[in-house]
Amino acid sequence: MNWKNDISAASDRIAGHAQITPVMQSAAFELGYPIEMKLEHMQHTGSFKARGAFNTLLSMNVPAAGVVAASGGNHGAAAAYAAQSLGYPAKIFVPELAGPSKISLIRKTGADLSVVSGEYANALTEAQAYEEATGAMQIHAYDAPATVAGQGTCFAEWDRQGLEADTVLIAVGGGGLIAGALAWYQGARKVVAVEPETSCALNAALKAGHPVDVTVSGIAANALGARRIGSICFELAQGISSVLVPDEAITRAQQMLWYSHRILVEPAGATALAALISGAYKPEPEERVAVLICGGNISPDPLAS
Repeated sequence: MNWKNDISAASDRIAGHAQITPVMQSAAFELGYPIEMKLEHMQHTGSFKARGAFNTLLSMNVPAAGVVAASGGNHGAAAAYAAQSLGYPAKIFVPELAGPSKISLIRKTGADLSVVSGEYANALTEAQAYEEATGAMQIHAYDAPATVAGQGTCFAEWDRQGLEADTVLIAVGGGGLIAGALAWYQGARKVVAVEPETSCALNAALKAGHPVDVTVSGIAANALGARRIGSICFELAQGISSVLVPDEAITRAQQMLWYSHRILVEPAGATALAALISGAYKPEPEERVAVLICGGNISPDPLAS
């Protein structure tokens, strides 16, 4: 594939549908050096996922049965929002661990929502059965070329906004977001994968030499809790730096984002920053570092009535 061309085409395709999210610099995290951040939690439905959903729907012929998606929460909300915006029916499957705030967010889009027991993999099984029975089009959360190209638009956009960093740290669940980064940068910038110690499908796959099933748990599992890394991500991620962070570091990163900048994010949204705060990733002297803040759907919703 010519990923650069695909991502550039996706950028044109989703223009006017996805938000252009802001960027900022900060020296507020007691690191001894400044970092650049892109605030993708300010995207439609609170995560980068809207990019891949819009690119998928705008680049394919959607059948009369509409679309179906399985999600830990953020992808489901994005797929439902994109479908509603473009006039397509949507059926979304999420696991119970998605949590009340993400489930409520999906319901507000008007999508037909089914909450299933277990984890993301269970929701995916249900979604695949629905796809087969109805002919609806599956919008995969992370392991599809249109999804990856859509997520890659985040990094093309960041470059246009003047990103200076040598290294970009990105939280990883199923791998769609970091696959988009790797597909866009192609070695022009260093990309570091950051995962929770208890939900680490990419790290386990890189150690094993092939994708493997992992158990998932912890405070970020409803966003980063893929049981197996996507094949596209695994192919693109050969040789990259992969680090793990404990839940305590993720919580600390959430707190520091709030107290320093009044940025309120879910655990997944703070996971990349946690690698710097915890020392799991230590930049070289003069290395310029950037962090993607990927999701803001904190649970429980702190402003819910």
